[in-house]
Amino acid sequence: MQAVIFVGIQASGKSTFFRERFADSHVRINMDMLRTRHREELLLRACIEGQQRFVADNTNPTIEERSRYIVPAKRAGFRITGYYFTAPIDEALRRNATRDAPQRIPEIAIRGTRNRLVLPSLAEGFDELFHVRPDATGGFFLENWVDEVR
Repeated sequence: MQAVIFVGIQASGKSTFFRERFADSHVRINMDMLRTRHREELLLRACIEGQQRFVADNTNPTIEERSRYIVPAKRAGFRITGYYFTAPIDEALRRNATRDAPQRIPEIAIRGTRNRLVLPSLAEGFDELFHVRPDATGGFFLENWVDEVR
């Protein structure tokens, strides 16, 4: 089974990437939809106990936040794949400004997430990591992750 962990600031393309690549095969675990950590924990536990593939489609900026998915999934024998989304802050703010009001994130929240962001590392328990960058056509460019300072 596969557990996918997204890492990146708000409006960096994570949910769009999910819809394009995983919507037909993985359960989406997302705080925007679930609203509480309790609900998130229930869904995560159901995925793990049911051996259901899932995507943690949240910002997951710190090692501690990512470990809430990695540790239990690893224990259950899941393969852990991470995707780190690069987005310049001005691009993320521009994308965010085009969202409808209920989905728009306060600028201070986006900047705060960027300030807390710790690059992911294979040492956290990922079996593989990918770097995701926007391409010129509105799509995504993927490359294998190399553990180094970027």
